[in-house]
Amino acid sequence: IFYNYTITGFSCVSVIYIVKSKKIRNFCIIAHIDHGKSTLADRLLEETKTISKKDMRSQVLDSMELERERGITIKSHPITLNYTHDDGTQYSFNLIDTPGHVDFSYEVSRSLAACEGALLLVDASQGVEAQTVSNTYLAIDNDLTIIPVINKVDLPNAQIEEVTHQIQELIGCEKEDIISISAKTGSGIKQIFNAIIERIDPPKGDEDDSTRALIFDSVYDNYKGAIPYVRVFDGSVKPGMTASFFSHGFTYEITEVGHFVLKKIPRKELKAGEVGYVLANIRDIGHIEPGETLTVKQKKADTPLPGYKKMQPMVFSGLYPSDTEDYDQLRQSLEKLRLNDASFTFEPETSDALGFGFRCGYLGLLHMEIIQERLEREFELSLVTTSPNVRYKLKLKDGEDIEVDTPANMPLQGEIDIIYEPIVSAEIITPKDFIGSIMSLCQKKRGNYKTTQYLSTGKAQLLYELPLGEIIFDFYDKLKTISKGYVSFDYQPLEFREGSLKKLEILLHGEPVDALSSICHSDDAYHRGVALCSKLKELIPRQLFEVAIQASLGSKIIARSTVRAIKKNVTAKCYGGDITRKRKLWEKQKQGKKRMKLVGKVEVPQDALLAVLSIDKD
Repeated sequence: IFYNYTITGFSCVSVIYIVKSKKIRNFCIIAHIDHGKSTLADRLLEETKTISKKDMRSQVLDSMELERERGITIKSHPITLNYTHDDGTQYSFNLIDTPGHVDFSYEVSRSLAACEGALLLVDASQGVEAQTVSNTYLAIDNDLTIIPVINKVDLPNAQIEEVTHQIQELIGCEKEDIISISAKTGSGIKQIFNAIIERIDPPKGDEDDSTRALIFDSVYDNYKGAIPYVRVFDGSVKPGMTASFFSHGFTYEITEVGHFVLKKIPRKELKAGEVGYVLANIRDIGHIEPGETLTVKQKKADTPLPGYKKMQPMVFSGLYPSDTEDYDQLRQSLEKLRLNDASFTFEPETSDALGFGFRCGYLGLLHMEIIQERLEREFELSLVTTSPNVRYKLKLKDGEDIEVDTPANMPLQGEIDIIYEPIVSAEIITPKDFIGSIMSLCQKKRGNYKTTQYLSTGKAQLLYELPLGEIIFDFYDKLKTISKGYVSFDYQPLEFREGSLKKLEILLHGEPVDALSSICHSDDAYHRGVALCSKLKELIPRQLFEVAIQASLGSKIIARSTVRAIKKNVTAKCYGGDITRKRKLWEKQKQGKKRMKLVGKVEVPQDALLAVLSIDKD
């Protein structure tokens, strides 16, 4: 079956081979950020003639404008490749290109659930990095076949022998199992295809069994509704069948199924072992959940597939529309975006300073930044954000246990017995020359040193236990500065531990501003209070009355600065006469300012709301 089509200037021809499950291979590419995943995917597309060389551009699968600008993969991208082996056998490869940054690890875990194998890509000049280790353990936990690949072997500073030893230490493979390639030039790509065919097992499902398909991702289309991306494990899915889900009782008639070849290509059916999409005019976004099992009434399954563990948000911030009339549009946009990125959460909240908005949870600061940019670009929203916080567990003096992810909800200090803060297990991989500086930084962030292991003569792995609240702001940036960009950092949630923490409030004109409040360690509270007051004095515009900026811990004011009032020369019109004329005008002005100070309100600009972030970078 031949399909001819044009995609954004690319002329493509897709040949759809009818193959049995034994000729199908499902695999993904996992690696640390910037180790060449997208470039390798480009070469695989070229080799299988999915796209011609003259029409090729870099990062073909990174379809999002934001991905291309930043040079990183944000979303996993599935695509079907048809490959003719040297012996003439036709194979169907379902490839999923995955992100490499720690903040998008949930995308990786969902991709792994749809595969039987993974290409573990390692940069020959940088070696095994923190996210390489993390993704490898994810693949091992999912019982995937791992094919180790060393990329960029053509670089002058490539350390092939050293990186080979690091990979052997990581996964315990033989030296002969490691493939050396250059994704940029295409060298060694043929070996990858041979390894995929020989080492990765074909899917085990039976198309005659009851239908079970795992939803590993989804998107929303304004005309077609929610579109789930599925990996069919058992049975088959065809147009005309009735889709059913295990988590709710709603059913939908399937109107179209197909797979991905740069765009959605319709098929007559999706069989066991195949990866594709399902159209069923699903308008209620809440009816599609990643990890859910799709079945059909005609061949209904009794038990769902094992899903995957839901990720718990690590960082929280408030998200508010600049125009209060855009509140409903923001809510709808968040619902649609969550369909495409199930790793972030949101719930309504109200701020005295900002009005109605949402409290959003993210996997990290980069994840938070990407979500905000996608909302502004894809849904044309103007947003105001508050400083990020983490979730704390509190034990009150009356015996009640509560959780708090925003300083505004923190009870009074006298009501709190114990505050527990989140601790993470951090892995830092760095050249040995920077070990001392990095350890000093970790000590400043209240880190608890665990071990040091040398991966090679020049590279070390530091393990620390760090409070999450200390590393969400600028820790990674400082690591990069100290190590001249050569360090890699990864962390996993560990536990909650008792900490000496206090709520730092900022008062403007005597009124607390919840968007500027923060939870910090008691040893750091005074310094942060003074620094915040000084910073806000520069950012808050002058009023016709004097504005006091105060930092408080409970009922105690620990710092203050004052925004001087704008002065107007009310006596400018007096050209002589008795001094009592001027004194009357000055007294009248003084009384007016006093009344204004009682009823006046201070508008807080967005720059001032982000002052908490800039304090940590100073």
